[in-house]
Amino acid sequence: MDFEKINKVSFEYNILNETGADFEKAEINLLKDALNRSYTERFLMTTRLYKIQLSLRRAKITHKPYHLNK
Repeated sequence: MDFEKINKVSFEYNILNETGADFEKAEINLLKDALNRSYTERFLMTTRLYKIQLSLRRAKITHKPYHLNK
């Protein structure tokens, strides 16, 4: 029984450590992909994000009360 408990705890510990490593690996892969992009692709992505930022800055959120009566 003790051996099963130890294995379960070590397995859960390994899962937690692996997920952290997976996030780091994914982040490094994204950075490598970003470095492979051309200047044109970078410029187009930057302008797209800038346009989204401008439209979100101008957006107004309005709320209409919800009524169950039809």
